[in-house]
Amino acid sequence: MQINGFNKLTLLDYPKHLAATIFIGGCNLRCPFCHNASLVTSPGSQPVFPKEEVLSTLAKRKGILEGVCITGGEPTLYTELPDFIKEIKDLGFKVKLDTNGTNPSMMKSLVADKLIDYVAMDIKNSKEKYPLTSGIQKLSIDKIEESIFYLLSNSVDYEFRTTVVAEHHQESDMHSIGQWIQGAKSYYLQAYQDSGDILSPGLSCPPKETLLRFTHILSDYIEYVALRGIE
Repeated sequence: MQINGFNKLTLLDYPKHLAATIFIGGCNLRCPFCHNASLVTSPGSQPVFPKEEVLSTLAKRKGILEGVCITGGEPTLYTELPDFIKEIKDLGFKVKLDTNGTNPSMMKSLVADKLIDYVAMDIKNSKEKYPLTSGIQKLSIDKIEESIFYLLSNSVDYEFRTTVVAEHHQESDMHSIGQWIQGAKSYYLQAYQDSGDILSPGLSCPPKETLLRFTHILSDYIEYVALRGIE
């Protein structure tokens, strides 16, 4: 497991908490709209933050920070993740995990061992369009569905989220996603933004009125739906 990024302070990544964000390199998906493309495709070429340095910085910020967000890439690819999180928890921080949901066994284990307090799981698209939107043509969604059903059981605080791309998402997809995660307590639509480090440049964000229409559709299925990344 390689730490390729470390944001010492964020007001956005962990809802309602002042937090730090740790970026783990590598991912098993190739989403065209990924805004951390270099982290996904060539983590070996990225800066490396020694684990001891990260933990030392966190220790110094006890009493200032409340939580730590672990994101990627896809953190659950790595067997050493639980031990790393335990070291963070031992410092007294809450931990949020960002995941694509492809490793439900790891997620369940982390929850059972009380190592994570919040999960943000990406829903890439409707089931039918998952291969297109994940960049993996023969992707099985069985593990993703297992993760969805587990989170819906409310074993841990969670949110689902989708980065909305004009070329990938239509109204029919919103109905399909809503039915898929029906009963979820919180779901966020994130407006696509070109970070300059995109896997497939040339994509675009739908207009605000389209995003608002999508939230209206999803509200028929989900308790709380909101937009992120748009004024």
